[in-house]
Amino acid sequence: MGELAGDKHVKYILSVEKKKDSFESVVMEHLRLNGAYWGLTTLDLLGKLDTVDSNEVVSWILQCQHESDIRALQNEDGSFSGDIWGEVDTRFSYCAICCLAILKRLDSINVEKAVRYIVSCKTLDGGFGCTPGAESHAGQIFCCVGALAITGSLHHIDKDLLGWWLCERQVKSGGLNGRPEKLADVCYSWWVLSSLIMIDRVHWIDKEKLIKFILDCQDTENGGISDRPDDAVDIFHTYFGVAGLSLLEYPGLKATDPAYALPVDVVNRIFFGRCST
Repeated sequence: MGELAGDKHVKYILSVEKKKDSFESVVMEHLRLNGAYWGLTTLDLLGKLDTVDSNEVVSWILQCQHESDIRALQNEDGSFSGDIWGEVDTRFSYCAICCLAILKRLDSINVEKAVRYIVSCKTLDGGFGCTPGAESHAGQIFCCVGALAITGSLHHIDKDLLGWWLCERQVKSGGLNGRPEKLADVCYSWWVLSSLIMIDRVHWIDKEKLIKFILDCQDTENGGISDRPDDAVDIFHTYFGVAGLSLLEYPGLKATDPAYALPVDVVNRIFFGRCST
């Protein structure tokens, strides 16, 4: 089994940040804030957050702020719209609940209704979909399980049934897929693994095979992690690969909180005013 090429990944992330005028950067501009989160969190997990200018990052993020109110996006049935155009998805429920929890303003929405809506999206196989009646998908499951964990509502989940569905996502290569009959993808090392940890069923998968799959997806020469071995790397999969390894307690990485998708010391600083040791 190879090793994590941490220094190469740091160089890759910093190089992408400098290519603001490239074609790829321009056409993906709508994801630039997402990319900042993926890149910065990866650097933090690798213990290299000091390689960026934090004041410059904060200044840029504040320029992206829009005068809107998350609370106004909660609908009568407890769901959340993504924006003023009204699309409803459990991803937005998670984002709203997670953000408001971090801001310590969960009391500003109807949490009971929000939880009830998420539970209504539960499927017969124990998973969750984007809306009531939609099929189970590992990404949506993370959103729903994460939101239920943050609100102290995990008792609504059939943990054995959901755990079975999630552990069935591991394929022969050791990687995880998001739905039955799909190819393995590094990003599901996060979506599936975090959910298994939150429901205490992570011991149902082969951790060593998953670690090998993630490491095999690295570009060990230029840095970065791809969705599958020998594919092109990107920031998205680099973050989820490193975050997955963090959940697997890979040596040299900071611990990650499976519900908030942030380093544990950051979560502790937010809620307890201290760093973890």
